[in-house]
Amino acid sequence: MNSQNKKKKRQKLNPEAEFRFTLDHCSKTKDLSAAISLYESSPNPTLSLNNLNSLLYICSNSLSNLETRELAIEFGFKLFDLHRSKNSSIFKPNEATLTAVARLASAKGDGDYAFELSKSVKKYALAPKLRTYGPALFCFSDNGMADKAYEVEEHIKSVGLQLEEPELAALLKVSAESGREKKVYEYLHKLRAAVRGVNGSTAEIIESWFNGEKAAMVGLVNWDEDEVKEAILTNGGGWHGLGWLGTGKWIIQRSSVASDGRCCACDQQLTCVDIDRAETEKFAQSVASLAMEREVQSNFKEFQDWIQQNSEYEAVVDGANIGLYQQNFAEGGFSVSQLEAVVKELYNKSKRWPLIVLHNKRVRALLENSSIRELVQDWIDKRILYGTPYGSNDDW
Repeated sequence: MNSQNKKKKRQKLNPEAEFRFTLDHCSKTKDLSAAISLYESSPNPTLSLNNLNSLLYICSNSLSNLETRELAIEFGFKLFDLHRSKNSSIFKPNEATLTAVARLASAKGDGDYAFELSKSVKKYALAPKLRTYGPALFCFSDNGMADKAYEVEEHIKSVGLQLEEPELAALLKVSAESGREKKVYEYLHKLRAAVRGVNGSTAEIIESWFNGEKAAMVGLVNWDEDEVKEAILTNGGGWHGLGWLGTGKWIIQRSSVASDGRCCACDQQLTCVDIDRAETEKFAQSVASLAMEREVQSNFKEFQDWIQQNSEYEAVVDGANIGLYQQNFAEGGFSVSQLEAVVKELYNKSKRWPLIVLHNKRVRALLENSSIRELVQDWIDKRILYGTPYGSNDDW
């Protein structure tokens, strides 16, 4: 399309469409002055919610520029207050509206108002989003108001949202700066569970805490080693969750992890952290629910009841997987010797027999083989072999 045709197309736009076209351009270029001029030249000071949100978005995006910061706050609040007061009975902001104004309130240093705006999602029957609560939390954290930041966190949890690294880092920072060692410990573990690997700015907050005097002073001098070991086992390995243990200056050094899992700074082997017991139970319940949906329910219920009565196993062996491992050749078949070797190895490691799961059809076939019948019957007598009923999938 040549420039002359474009001009003709533009000339056909009605005033409302022309306003929207120009506003979109201001939004793309983040031109606050042009957006204000556009609004003030409009004959109608009351905007549609879509146009109001676009102007508020431009205002919130202008906060990082010191030259436009104050003007953005002033104009943004003027717009929001005007529309709220003129249409109080019918004005219904959406989540984007509340988030943009909350950012303006936070930039103004009014964390309380930002928090009230974020909580008003319930009043307007809106789905809460984490970004709506961020302005209040960051405002309180940046201004050292730890208790109010914790209050925002509790509200976020109450509406079913999960904190992410920026929010956790802010809470960690205000906790460290206010010397609240228990909260520092709490947020370090929340970062470990939710983020695993932190970015550079979060790493600096962590380093600052461990290099400080407070970190060197907190911690128990005496503790029960057996209790710590049990806690580590309960939590899946790698961490105990019992608080700070020991006192003294920390040695802080950035490092990398070798391919075999060793720390390249201290040469210690890092622990492979498993899911904890609560997560394991939740996972087991979800698997059981799926199995009950897809299997003959009585079959799986029978297995659950049997497991409850025979729950001393530390390992479970997928009999078919082991027995058929690398058996895809002409003379290959189910290898009982492979299965026996794995079962014995597991027993030798823990002095406890594993549970072998095999389909009933396979068990019957093995019992019909005179050369291995005694071994299979011995497994049955020891109650370490469970035969999956016909019509069921042994993988469940």
